[in-house]
Amino acid sequence: MSWREVIISERCKLDYSMNYMVVRGEETKRILLDEIALLIIENNTVSMTGCLLSALVEKKIKVVLCDDKRSPQAELVSYYGAHNDSYKIKQQICWGEDLRKMIWTSIIREKISNQSKLLLKYNNSEQANMLKKYVDDLVPGDITNREGHAAKVYFNALFGMSFTRSDEENIINVVLNYGYALLLSAFNREIVANGYLTQLGLGHDNQFNHFNLSCDLMEPFRIIIDDIAKSNNFTSFGTDEKHEIVKVLNKGFIVRGNEQTLLNAIKLYTKSVFDAINECNIDLIKFVEI
Repeated sequence: MSWREVIISERCKLDYSMNYMVVRGEETKRILLDEIALLIIENNTVSMTGCLLSALVEKKIKVVLCDDKRSPQAELVSYYGAHNDSYKIKQQICWGEDLRKMIWTSIIREKISNQSKLLLKYNNSEQANMLKKYVDDLVPGDITNREGHAAKVYFNALFGMSFTRSDEENIINVVLNYGYALLLSAFNREIVANGYLTQLGLGHDNQFNHFNLSCDLMEPFRIIIDDIAKSNNFTSFGTDEKHEIVKVLNKGFIVRGNEQTLLNAIKLYTKSVFDAINECNIDLIKFVEI
């Protein structure tokens, strides 16, 4: 089972040899591809061979490419994730509106519940109780936008009344955006690996968003990044701070009574959502204890 997150920060050449990624920099290192779950290329002077790129795709290793500020900019996504992609995509296109609403409402209920738990952790009991009320008020498809109302209460309680997600220069938003991008990549990988399209979502339906379904499924997991941003109180966000965020992907979380790394928890959860959709049974969703 793949488990390593590999970050390439310095200028080097990456190539392939006998199921290993070979890193040729000041020193030459070899990393077994079967161990790699995520590869982040932080330095945009890194060169990679086509042979290695093909092997990374074949092994379903998520590759994230960063810009000159070392922020996630793009990722490598395979055209094909499963042997029966065509069948599953036909299924996905035929998911009915009522079914999509049922699954989406369950996901949003879990998201708001997790937000309430995090507020309690930081002694915001009044706002946490407000979010519990929003959970009780949820209706199919969240047509009353309890998610949006909860988000305003949640972020203001967690980061202050002056905080807004639209302020891109705010250090908190820089941290959140980086962490959310890593989560999004992990979900993209699992959705494609299961044979589905990331573009066709349950609740998200933006024609300009290539990852509507990924944005749907990751919603309950966002508070993991929120917690890191709150607890670390970052004053800057450089290489060391980014690597601190990446570490959470190997942190242990409980899924149905068993401890899993976050990457494996995402894998189990994503597969369970598709099982729940195909079986019309929301009880099959394996939410993560956060």
